[in-house]
Amino acid sequence: MPCAKPLAKSARAANIAAEMDGPYYMDAVITPNRSLSQRGFVILISIVTALNCISAAVFMSMGATLVPIFLALDVGAIALAFLISFQAARQVERVQVTAREVRVLRQTPQAQALVWTSPTAFTRVDVEVEDERTVGVKLMLSGRFAQVAAALSPGERADFARALQAAIWQARSNRF
Repeated sequence: MPCAKPLAKSARAANIAAEMDGPYYMDAVITPNRSLSQRGFVILISIVTALNCISAAVFMSMGATLVPIFLALDVGAIALAFLISFQAARQVERVQVTAREVRVLRQTPQAQALVWTSPTAFTRVDVEVEDERTVGVKLMLSGRFAQVAAALSPGERADFARALQAAIWQARSNRF
């Protein structure tokens, strides 16, 4: 897979879409599905905290003074895991197709990185299927490849692969 090229937080990073020539045949933004909303997280962590406080009170009444520390660490670890998950959910993947090139960007609220760029005329879409499920979609060019749409479910990934193939085909046919 090609190395990601970080783009500076500058006008170039902000105007990366403007650099591509011609109309877009595809400009897809792929966002990961969140398993829990912010409100759901607050409810869950409140329930876990309340249960751990009750357990801590029981253990403290029995004289086990170190148990509340470990229960607090448990709540902290759960909260940290969810916060890391929420941070990863903010990363989006953008796939752009014009008559001239195919481009894949990874974007976070702070920065974006150009992961893949290739001429549309020579870019292939490889779809990996196992047990009638689409398990992977790759952009390929001269032995190089970039995995795309990994955040989608197998059904969504198959639909995306068809749309990407159609966009590339349409971009090639409208090129001349």
